[in-house]
Formats: sequence, structure tokens, C-alpha cells
Amino acid sequence: MAIIEIFCGILVACLAFYYYLVNKYDFWTKRGIRGPKPIPLFGTFKDVLLSKISISDHMADLYKKYKHEPMIGLFMRRQLVMGIHDPDLIKTILIKDFATFSNRGIALNNVTEPLSQNMFFLEPKRWRPIRSRLSPVFTSGKLKEMFSLIIECADVLENNLDTLAASGEPIDFRELAARFTTDVIGSSVFGINMHAMSDKESKFREVGKEFFEVQLKSKLRIILRESWPRLYTFLGYILPRDKITKFFMSVVLDMIDYRKKNDVTRHDFINVLMDLQKHPEKLGDVKLTESLLVSQAFVFFVAGFETSSTAISNTLYELARNQDIQDKLREEIREYYEKCNGEWQYENVNSMPFLNLVFKESLRLHPPVPLILRKAMESYTFKGTKVTIPKDTRIFISVYGIHRDPEIYPNPEVFDTDRFKEDVAATRHPMHYLPFGDGPRNCIGARFATFQTKIGLIKILRNYKVDVCEQTQIPYINDPAAFLLAPNHGIVLKLSKVET
Repeated sequence: MAIIEIFCGILVACLAFYYYLVNKYDFWTKRGIRGPKPIPLFGTFKDVLLSKISISDHMADLYKKYKHEPMIGLFMRRQLVMGIHDPDLIKTILIKDFATFSNRGIALNNVTEPLSQNMFFLEPKRWRPIRSRLSPVFTSGKLKEMFSLIIECADVLENNLDTLAASGEPIDFRELAARFTTDVIGSSVFGINMHAMSDKESKFREVGKEFFEVQLKSKLRIILRESWPRLYTFLGYILPRDKITKFFMSVVLDMIDYRKKNDVTRHDFINVLMDLQKHPEKLGDVKLTESLLVSQAFVFFVAGFETSSTAISNTLYELARNQDIQDKLREEIREYYEKCNGEWQYENVNSMPFLNLVFKESLRLHPPVPLILRKAMESYTFKGTKVTIPKDTRIFISVYGIHRDPEIYPNPEVFDTDRFKEDVAATRHPMHYLPFGDGPRNCIGARFATFQTKIGLIKILRNYKVDVCEQTQIPYINDPAAFLLAPNHGIVLKLSKVET
């Protein structure tokens, strides 16, 4: 009898656990919303959670399969997720009813991951005042003030190209571009020389690279943070801080302390953080802790170098495969170089029409943030439908899927700059091109990222040609474990000097 009782107890426990796993899985079907069939423990993201496919590719596949559905029902493990495909609904979420969807829905943990308290992840209460105080750093006026600093870093990049081209060896442009953008961020935003281009052992470059490396440790962190937040917080009290957190906290706080003691003033990002530290009342009832302050510097560092360096290397990859477009762009670069007598100005860079077309098409094929995330702050009914989603439902918008939709962009795999000519672009819905998101929570550094990317391309392409070589990975393969769109390989190309 005892054995039977134990067996029955185990069976009841297993059935209860199974019911817990699947009891929500009829939510979408009851409401007439289509979507893939969920699997216990994984929901509809099994291959993503097992790192077999990137979330970008998975959402793009779902977009393709259910393209003509305005919305689809998904599950992240047990959590409700809605995929949005209809551009008018996307506009409603990102702009019209932004107040309801102002949260990205990414779990934060102030104790275990103090640097996660940055503008990309922050909940609306802290995000709003911080965004309003930091936005002035990235206006066009501020960019003009930073222009000479960006050019200095670009000159260092250009000086290195002669040696690299003369060696005849293939170059990993993803790494080269990352070193360039690391130096740009250091000089123009933080007021320090990070020596990434000249120093192969640059600590800043090492920290940036480690942050974006997807390791087993980072996967376990995400699982614990999302599924067992209390346990994750407890671990934060007993485990030492990771070296990235310790390094960046030390660097930024020491920098602020040095400027205070030596009465150093620079009109840069660190100065804005110092002003917030001096006048915390500007943030209203938001408590300004050291980790909250440093987190804003950290996100601008890692996002600033990674997205722009990827944009530079991806654009070069496409130009290496489309030599006619590369030649036409080089011709424009040289034309404008002559116009400004070799002295690049902010206005010259912004007024180059073909460079702008190349840049936009590159971001269409390879959007830096391929998936826009939002979370419902309250129960919400979509206008014109009978669909109501409960509070905390997550919203996924597949930018990558939209950008590669053949009904929106014919022959989407082809690099075609004509797509962004004014008359052609005017025929598309504005929500069908979202490389930097849209609405109040779009990318605050989009203007800066665009500018440093264009400067990098100008410096590389004016006197040099990039070609594919034996080491070039074709086709381009996305890293299945990365959130930001990135290849699982280097962007290896051949560099050669072009006669002026």
C-alpha cells in the first residue's frame, strides 16, 4: 500500500506540474488568434531557447508564415506574447498608444546586474526623466561640436589602412570597425582616449567584446533573471560582481571624481551625468544611485560601438559583393572631398545623397535591433477588433521580417539602393522601415550612430576598395545565440589601394 500511495503522490505531482506548464496554452485559440502550437517548458520558442536559431530569424520565419495575420499568439515558456504584423497596429503601439506600451518588458535586477538599469531596459518611471535629461547630448548641434573629435578617430583609422592594405592579408572588418567606433565613443562621448585602434590589448575593447559574447554563463543569467528573480537577487548579494561591472563602475566614477577635483569641464556625456549627480532633483522622485548613473554611460558605450561597427562592416560586406554600387559611392565620396577641399564638414557628410541610400539599404538588410519589444502596462483592447490582451502581455514586432518581406521590398535579398529613392520610399507605410524603432522610445543615439557609421565608410572607401576573398563567409549567417543582429562569423574581406 505504501508503494502505491507514493506512486499516486508522484503521479499527482507530475500531473499538477504538467497542468501548471500548459494551463495557459489555449489562451490565444479561445480568442481566435492564430499562431504556432506551444510546447511545454518552451512555449513557441523552443529552438531559440536551445540556441538553434536566433530570435531574429525565428520571428522572421513566423512573420513569413503568418504574414497576412494582423497579430499572432505566442508563448515565451508560459508568458503571453503577441506578434504584431499590421503596420497600423505597429504605429498604434509605438506612437498613438505609447503610454500603454512604454515598457520594453525586459526583466531588471538592480542587485545582481546593476548596469542593467540603463535607458534601453528601464521601466517607464525612471526612463522618462532620464531620457529627457540625456536627449540634448545627441542633438545635431552637439554632433557638430563632436565633429572634430570623430574626424580625429577616423584619421587614425585611415592611417592604419595603408599598412593593412600593403600586407595583402584578408581583414576582419567587423573587428576593425569595432576598434574605430570604440575610439569614437571614448573620445566624443566620454572624453577619454580608449586606444582601441592602436592597442591590441585595449581594456575597453576587451570589455565590449566580452559583453556581446554569448556564453553559457550569460544564458544561465537570463534564465534565472526571467524565471526565478528572487533566487537571482539572492545570488547578487552573495556572489562577487562580474569584472565588466567592476571595471566600468570604477572607470566612470573615477572619471567623474577626477573632473570634480581638477575642475575639468567638457561638453560631453559624462558632464551631463555629473550635472544630474549635482542636481538629482531634476529627476523628480527617481532616486539617483551610483549604479543608475553609471548604467547610462555603460549602455551608450556598448550600444554605441556595437551597432555602428556592425553597420560599417555589414555595409562593406554588401559593397564588396556589389562592386558597381561601391564604385558609384566612391565617386560621390571623392566628389564631395573635392568640394570641401579635403576638409570634411558636418554638413558635407549629411548632404551626400547616394551614401544615404547605401546606408538605408544596408540597415534594411541588417537592422541593428531586429526585434522591437514592448509590454502592456494595463489590459488593452485593440481598436476595430474584439481582441483584448491582459496586463503584462509582451509585444514582439519583427523588424527583420518586415524588412525582408517581398511584398514590401521586391527581391529582398538583393542589395538595391533604389528602394530608398524619395518617390519609391513614399509609397511604403512608415512602419515598414524601422531600423531604429519609432515613437518616443526610439533609439536616442540614432543620429550619432548614423554619423559615425558614414564617417567610417567615407574614410575606408575614398582611397580603398573592398573585395570578397576565399575567407569571406557567403551566405551571411546570423548568430543563433545573439539578440542584436550579428553574424556568427567575421566579416573578412580583401582591402586594396585605389589610385586617386
